[in-house]
Amino acid sequence: MPDPIAEAHRQWSGRWPEHADRMAAVTSVMRAQQLLLSRIEAVLKPHGLTFAAYEALRLLAFARTGTLPMGKMGNRLMVHPASVTNVIGRLERRGLVGRRPSPDDRRVVLATITPAGRDLAEEATLALNESGFGIAASLPPRPPTSPRPCGASASPPAIWSGDGSAGPPADPHMVAAAAQRSRTQASTRSATSGRERGR
Repeated sequence: MPDPIAEAHRQWSGRWPEHADRMAAVTSVMRAQQLLLSRIEAVLKPHGLTFAAYEALRLLAFARTGTLPMGKMGNRLMVHPASVTNVIGRLERRGLVGRRPSPDDRRVVLATITPAGRDLAEEATLALNESGFGIAASLPPRPPTSPRPCGASASPPAIWSGDGSAGPPADPHMVAAAAQRSRTQASTRSATSGRERGR
């Protein structure tokens, strides 16, 4: 079965050749993000967590007092405030996080991790570390780079095969950045859609 991205690249090359490499690069990164997220979610599922919930717990566990303003959490996680509210609400119902108004500013809501939440964050972190965050077993070592002659074209974009294995390995930093942008865009769309339904 031909790789869908390789086939899309062929079709783009025949119609819009100047955009074919960019399309393949972006689509490859997005597919990598989907693959990695599905693997991470599979590791977290036995702990009853999504990756978004895990990130919120881990962020609070890292805080010196275990407490952060929810607005600051949204900024640090780079997600829409409504997404933080939804995640913290679900964690609160499980007794993993508590919420209370700030004594200094009643408009500010503070989220505080509970002992149960801290224990779960540690358990989930151990599981993720042992799993290699979904990339240890699937991406080969990055080959050493060699100097390119001046004016030489860059290497072609990484193309992921249909079975999830990699051709030239994706840059993990690029994948992580694209994944964060994708999550930010998705959370914004979700929050906007929720507001429209509430009208």
